[in-house]
Amino acid sequence: MTTATLRLATPTPFERMLRQAALGLARHVDRRIAARAERRDIALDMLREQQARKQDPRAVDHALAQLGLPRR
Repeated sequence: MTTATLRLATPTPFERMLRQAALGLARHVDRRIAARAERRDIALDMLREQQARKQDPRAVDHALAQLGLPRR
């Protein structure tokens, strides 16, 4: 009787396959979440750096001159 009980308590091959698939999917999702968080951190750092840079008042005039447009 104990062998019958033990056989019922162990997962079937299909259940083991499903468990492995679920673990693989969870790892994939975790990697995507981590990569997205890293990209977000990089974007925020770039935004902070861009906002911290001093604006050159002549930059717009220079860009307009390069396009051949009259200055402001």
